Formats: sequence, structure tokens, C-alpha cells
Amino acid sequence: MSDKLPVAGFQIDVVFGDPAENLGRMDRRLRELAGEGLFLAVFPECSLSGYCCDSRDEAASIARPRTDPLVASAADLAKRHDVNLVFGFLELDDGEIYNAAMLATRDGRQHVYRKVHLPKLGVDQFATPGSAFQVVDVEGTRIGVNICYDCSFPEPARVLSLAGADLIVLPTNWPPGSGATADYIPNARALENNVWYMAINRVGEEKGFRFIGKSKICHPDGHDLAFANHDGEAILRAEIDPSVARQKHLVRVPGKHEIDRMADRRPETYTAITDANRVQ
Repeated sequence: MSDKLPVAGFQIDVVFGDPAENLGRMDRRLRELAGEGLFLAVFPECSLSGYCCDSRDEAASIARPRTDPLVASAADLAKRHDVNLVFGFLELDDGEIYNAAMLATRDGRQHVYRKVHLPKLGVDQFATPGSAFQVVDVEGTRIGVNICYDCSFPEPARVLSLAGADLIVLPTNWPPGSGATADYIPNARALENNVWYMAINRVGEEKGFRFIGKSKICHPDGHDLAFANHDGEAILRAEIDPSVARQKHLVRVPGKHEIDRMADRRPETYTAITDANRVQ
């Protein structure tokens, strides 16, 4: 396998509560890149379900178990298009609703991440928070997943980086008011952890609520590799090299300017971060 892996993010519109239509849109978009040898394709948060629920009953009506035929069909797109795939959906499990993202591999594995940080917005008002961050080895590349609001906290990306992530994927549904987050936070998370970072947002309107696009793919040095700086549909492409993310010791001038944002940490001074009772 080449050291450089082609990846793509799909900034698309989504139809609320119509997973069959959204599945078809994902399929058609993947067909557009047929034959390009993609390693990874990423779709937005709630790309199978839609996001703007007005009640828990409505959220429960469009949430589906991960074993549901339509969720399974979405995961099967990975095999069908010979690509590793991340997509968002609302997961129903034992009566609980989770804002989830599935990482489906082309060899048939399925890994589900449940959003940990939930804002007072859309379906997240009625969801149960997830409780863990996980890094998955996919063909030798280590991938971690966060969802939307997770990126507003530095800790999730750092936890994934400490667990060995080469690439962090962020399916998102950024609304108006999130422009600064979209412009700067993915770059900061990439830079401070020296990881590749894909933040893939949706576009369009849902119940009068607009989504801003502005998806991007960032290099571990914090610079944009691709940026759809608009609210229209787009496909973002880039190539990533996992070995770049694994070189945490950065030598700018030997012996005079060297940094390692993992080795140079001072965790004994950060205890306030994990003190749940400490609020300023």
C-alpha cells in the first residue's frame, strides 16, 4: 500500500427522517469517485437520519438499531464501493437514543461511536451521551471518531491522540453561529495533537434550520489541505500519510528548536480538568 492514502469528505444535504433517500444519496456520491482507490470516505453527522427533532418521541421515531436493515445497508456501502466509510445516524438501543457515527470497513467490520458532548440543540436535547473514545486500526492506519460539539473540547482529540490516533474524523452538523469553530478549531486540534483531521459538515435546510458547510481536511501542521468554505454541496479530497502523525518529536532547528506536544505534557498540573465539581 502507498504511504499516501486518498481520503474524501462529502459535504451534502440530508432529508429529515428519510433514511432510504439519504442512503441513495450516499451511494450516488460514492459512485462519483468510483475507481479512484479511496481509502476513506466520510459523510456528515446524522447523514442517514437528519438532526432537527422537536421532541423525544420524534427522535425515537427516526432512530434505528445498528442492526436495522437500512443501517446495515449503509454500512454495506463500504464493501460495495471498496472503501472504508464513516456516516452518522441516530442509534436506538434498549430504549436510549444516541447520536452515533459508524466506521464501517470494507472487510466488514463495524465500529460505532456515540457522541459524548451534547448541546441544547436538535436531537442532542433528547439523546443519551456516549461514554468512551476509541481508536480503530484500519489497514494499519489508526482512526478515531468524534462528532460535532465534541471538537469544542480539547480533551477528546487529546485522548484519541494519546491512544495512538493518526487521523481524527469529525462528522458534524454546524449551524449558523459556528463559523469560527469551523474556521479554526479543526486546525487547532490537528496542530496541537499532530494528527490528520477531517471535519465534514452538512448543508441545506431542515425545518427552517440552515447548515453552513465549511468542511475541511487539515494537515498535522494545522494547515488546510481542503476547505469547502461555503454552504453548498462539495466533495473534499486529500491524501494523508499516517507516518507524519506518528512523528511527534518535531525538530525545527536541531538542539535549538525542538518540540514534542505529547512528551512535553505536564499532566500533574492539569488535575482541575477532571474535577467535575470545579466550575468557574
